[in-house]
Amino acid sequence: MVGMNYKLAELEAKGTPIRAGIVGAGQMGRGMVSQIISMKGMRPAVVVDVVLDNAKNAYKEAGLSEGKDFAQAETVEEGNKLLDSGKFVVTANNEIATKCRGIDCAVDATGVPEVGAKVAVDAINAGKHIVMLNVETDVCIGHILYKLANNAGVIYSGSAGDEPGAVMELYDFADALGFDVRVIGKGKNNVIDYDCTPETVAEEAKRRGASAKMICAFKDGTKTMVEMTAMANATGFLPDVMGAHGAAGSVKELPDLLSLKSEGRGGILSSYRTVEYINGVAPGVFIIIASKLPDINHELAYLSMGNGPNYVLYRPYHLTSLETPLTVAKACIDHVPSIVPRAGLVAETCAVAKRDLAAGEHLDGIGGFTIRGTFISAKDARAAGALPMGLVNKNTVMIKDVKKGKLLSYSDVRLDENALMVQLRKVQDALFV
Repeated sequence: MVGMNYKLAELEAKGTPIRAGIVGAGQMGRGMVSQIISMKGMRPAVVVDVVLDNAKNAYKEAGLSEGKDFAQAETVEEGNKLLDSGKFVVTANNEIATKCRGIDCAVDATGVPEVGAKVAVDAINAGKHIVMLNVETDVCIGHILYKLANNAGVIYSGSAGDEPGAVMELYDFADALGFDVRVIGKGKNNVIDYDCTPETVAEEAKRRGASAKMICAFKDGTKTMVEMTAMANATGFLPDVMGAHGAAGSVKELPDLLSLKSEGRGGILSSYRTVEYINGVAPGVFIIIASKLPDINHELAYLSMGNGPNYVLYRPYHLTSLETPLTVAKACIDHVPSIVPRAGLVAETCAVAKRDLAAGEHLDGIGGFTIRGTFISAKDARAAGALPMGLVNKNTVMIKDVKKGKLLSYSDVRLDENALMVQLRKVQDALFV
């Protein structure tokens, strides 16, 4: 993001700040609103939440006053009038964040696939850039959304600060320099608990001021699988095994740990160009690089990067939604994304039964009681008829009994055919698979 501060300062000086519409005022959305308020050259013009007080509190926590600084709108027309008058807007209507004429870029921060699909499509159709702090939508239908945005002449992008976006900064840096990028990945700061539910994490969620579903999605591994899927679809890298290895190690151990088993250095991998997660290096992200040229290896050793042949580049932080505004700025000013599924659909996050499931049961999606996600190559997913996690909503019904731990298939369920996610996925599969 070198130089973006100067570009934003120039917009501020001209009185032409970027105006963002933010959908979702949970923990991520609230932090983003406050961060944008702190910045030059950008305004959180619209904040949307189905619980209107969440949207209001996002502004209040950022130091704004109801009535004086922000007001409520229910329609796009009302939103336009308030924006034209210089006020910020709170609303429960997400179309105000995507269709108002004064909005430059919409941001989906809900984490709900169906909402993310609508926000993205509405923004693209309205000629707005769209930033997805909603990886759950991206890994399922991101390919078609990316194509639609390209055709419309707008930017579709995942978010800086989220782990896939943070990994891409390292990947793009190393790839531009001509290094052989062998592994990309992220840290994990807790051991996966496949059996956790919103009930078992309720106390922790309350203590941390987060939703129980969100905490559950982290602890049952689904969020990690989703993030690795986004990394795969951006780069073409794949899981070495379904669900990844998830070994434990320190940053210094990564070059040998993430080497090939055949190389005899204690590595766990069968092949390179893989995506992996490691317990013990959270909250950071990393890539493993190598070079065939002796002078490069000599200089890397001189720079205390290790003895090779593998070297680790590690970023020890990612600021999630606090960095999202930089992706908004890149989209609006430079017309480039932070991360997109350039490689196509090469990997999937597919549904696994958390417990024995019976025909007639309704599923509940990400961070729930019935299913969790696993990371699998798209080729293997197609061969198994595996069910993408993002297609599941509360109207998805089991039509067969499935045992705990089994990968769900399309033939095991009746999907909600009215869901936009399902409809867009069918088009994506027909056109691009």
